[in-house]
Amino acid sequence: MTQPATTSHGRTRTSGRAAGIPPQTHAQGRTQQASGTGPGAHAGRRTDVDAARWPDVARLPSAGSGRSAVAALLVGRALDRLALTAPAAGAPAHAGTRPTLTLHDPDAFHRRIGRDGLIGFGESYMAGEWDSEDLAGVLTVLAEHVDDLVPAPLRRLRGLWVSARPVADRNTRAGARDNIQRHYDLSNELFSAFLDPTLTYSSAVFAGFPARPESLAAAQHRKIDRLLDLAGVGDGTRLLEIGTGWGELALRAAARGARVTTLTLSAEQAALARERIAAAGLDDRVEVQLRDYRDAEGRHDAVISVEMIEAVGAEYWPSYFEALRRALAPGGRIALQTITMGHRRMLHTAATHTWISKYVFPGGLIPSRRAIAEHSAAAGLATVADDGYGEHYAKTLRLWRERFTGNRDLVTSLGFDEVFQRMWEFYLAYSEAGFRSRYLDVRQLLLTEGNRA
Repeated sequence: MTQPATTSHGRTRTSGRAAGIPPQTHAQGRTQQASGTGPGAHAGRRTDVDAARWPDVARLPSAGSGRSAVAALLVGRALDRLALTAPAAGAPAHAGTRPTLTLHDPDAFHRRIGRDGLIGFGESYMAGEWDSEDLAGVLTVLAEHVDDLVPAPLRRLRGLWVSARPVADRNTRAGARDNIQRHYDLSNELFSAFLDPTLTYSSAVFAGFPARPESLAAAQHRKIDRLLDLAGVGDGTRLLEIGTGWGELALRAAARGARVTTLTLSAEQAALARERIAAAGLDDRVEVQLRDYRDAEGRHDAVISVEMIEAVGAEYWPSYFEALRRALAPGGRIALQTITMGHRRMLHTAATHTWISKYVFPGGLIPSRRAIAEHSAAAGLATVADDGYGEHYAKTLRLWRERFTGNRDLVTSLGFDEVFQRMWEFYLAYSEAGFRSRYLDVRQLLLTEGNRA
């Protein structure tokens, strides 16, 4: 995410970096835009914004006064109805335990929402135009009432404030490589700043609650071991892993005696995974390949893929399940871990460019259980087991967010500016809210050969 050319969607297209995110080498070279000064600035902005890296955060959209007024009316009523309205800075706080949202720049906040809906809501947070002492709490309340925020007659006009997903984000082979690199190749050190020492970037399974920081590594191993057991991985198993991460699952499978081939499109992850595998003395049992899942070779006794389908994109789900099926030896087992959402919500999201798809996971889409069932069956796979544990993901994300915010000095030293840090905190809180509100779930599934649909 260096800068050169900005697309019509406000992204920067560069080699391997996500839209708008500063490279480490430019940590001291950013152009600061102070509150109320410079082109596109406005009173009340609290965050300095580099307009070259964050064009759609630095400038306010040209929303008409009518749209801004409608947004102010609708948003104001919704926040009041949900008791999320907070007083202006310096005024006494409302009594009660409800999380609240504090507006520092109401005009900018409403203009962004009037023009870009939920993308504008997130960009307003990135710009420092609103805050909350309980960000995840505010977002959870909004997620719980997401279907009620806009009056029914106006929902038919959602095309006025949403846009289609960029064609450039399609997960062709080249597009998938770019999309993966724009998130996972940000910096291994960045991910180390909020993940536990296992470097596992997916939901843990805790032995019990409350979930504590010191229990996260064990909870990640518990999750991995459940998947390995589900797939029947043991001594001599030929295992294919689609989505290497930083290698923890491959390490634990190899320690059981499995022969592991693990695929990734992230050069940063592959390099560190290889280092970790070599350090454990298991490089004779694990091969890390920089390879697209569509190009997987060989037949395997077990296939495991953890939170990978979300990055595939709906257009390529048939290819994904066909690749799983082709990779499976007779009698083999496939263990998947996947985030899911309701089917109707998935269909709406699939047709919409969202804040997450713009800034965090370009080209990604969370599937529904129905979509997984239909596409897997069409590929000749049968679902044998399906277990959900969304509450565990909410706790995992809380621990990640707390560690990230506690390591701001480290993140800054890596070259990630305040806008990025607010973006990442919003992403983690936004995701946590999805699981707390049950808008999202996470499932572990076992698939085997079955009759074609």
